[in-house]
Amino acid sequence: MYLRRDRALTAISIMLDVAFHAGRSGVVSGADIARRGDMLRRGIEPVLQALSRAGLLSSVRGPKGGYRLGRPPRTITLNEIVRTVTEDPEMPEEGTNLLRTKVLEPFWQSVDQDVSEKMASVTLEHLLQNAEEAGMQRPSRAPISFSI
Repeated sequence: MYLRRDRALTAISIMLDVAFHAGRSGVVSGADIARRGDMLRRGIEPVLQALSRAGLLSSVRGPKGGYRLGRPPRTITLNEIVRTVTEDPEMPEEGTNLLRTKVLEPFWQSVDQDVSEKMASVTLEHLLQNAEEAGMQRPSRAPISFSI
C-alpha cells in the first residue's frame, strides 16, 4: 500500500466511529473510540484535539461527555479529515537536490492531487451507507423509558 496508515487512517476511523455510534445527537467517549478501534487512548488524543479544533468534532465535557460530529456527515469529506491531521507547514529545504525538486516532488504532488480529488468525493455519509450495505446496524439512540 502506497498510502501511509497512520494519522490519516486513524482520523478517518475516529470520525467514522463517532458518526456511526453518536452522530450529531449523541456522544461517544474517547475511551470507547479507542477500544472499538483497537487504539491507545493517549495515542488518539492529539488526533481528537486536531479534529475538534477544526470543527469536525465537537467535544462535550463532564462525566457523560465525549465527542459528536461537528457537522452533518454528508458535509464532511475524507479529504477534509485527512488534511486536518496531516498538513504541516512547509519544511525548509536542506540543500538543493535537483532530482528531488525537479522530478520527485512534482510527481508526488500529482499523486497527492489524485488522491485528494478521490477523498474529496467521499463523505462520512457514503461510508455510513457502506456500513449499512455491509449489514451493520447503528446503535439505537432511543431514550430509555422506565415504567413502574
